[in-house]
Amino acid sequence: MKINKRRWAILKEYQKSIGYTFKDLELLNRALIHTSYANENNLPHFKSNQRLEFLGDAVLDLIISEFIYIEYPDFPEGELTKIRANVVCESTLVKIALQLGLGNYIFLGKGEESTGGKERPSILADALEALIGAIYLDGGLQEARAFIMRLFYDEVVDTAEKQNYRDYKTALQELIQRDYGDRLYYEVISESGPDHDKVFTVQVKLKNNILGRGTGKSKKEAEQIAAKAALEELKG
Repeated sequence: MKINKRRWAILKEYQKSIGYTFKDLELLNRALIHTSYANENNLPHFKSNQRLEFLGDAVLDLIISEFIYIEYPDFPEGELTKIRANVVCESTLVKIALQLGLGNYIFLGKGEESTGGKERPSILADALEALIGAIYLDGGLQEARAFIMRLFYDEVVDTAEKQNYRDYKTALQELIQRDYGDRLYYEVISESGPDHDKVFTVQVKLKNNILGRGTGKSKKEAEQIAAKAALEELKG
């Protein structure tokens, strides 16, 4: 499908919203062509986004799997699988696709568009996976990883923190309450880095005693790491 001048200009502008500049803009264009549009316009099947969706799904699984494997070395395989399944799911993909305004740029067949296709969860989720596949082909694994983690990082961390056995803050509070009958408090002692890549250092205190410190890419993550350090110290 040849990109006309108007479509070209729209796609070039849209790159700012997704935070990635394509070397081959046709890949971005193809990632946004739904099968209904391809069928109505007699385009060959490979001109729709289905093949890119297939590739993007695999790349997304790999990057999320790699991240949680490295970041959570104590998690058993079953828990890693649960985290990945909860992150790489349609509801998360749709939420991120909406944040990117992806539906406004998808080519749909007339029938699909008239029945609300631009807001249909399956279409949005598939388009996001196709976009990931397009970025992977255009920029390689490093660019795909940067794009995915910028969008999915908070989802991964929040999901991991909801694994109860891993909730060090709760475990620490229960220990302190049982042995000391007092409450803890956490304070940020430093933060650095640009807005999109902040690093926080937090300490957890009991009265005036510092029990542990932790550094992470969010305050929540830093608090959990500080609580883990305190637990290890208290348990000797």
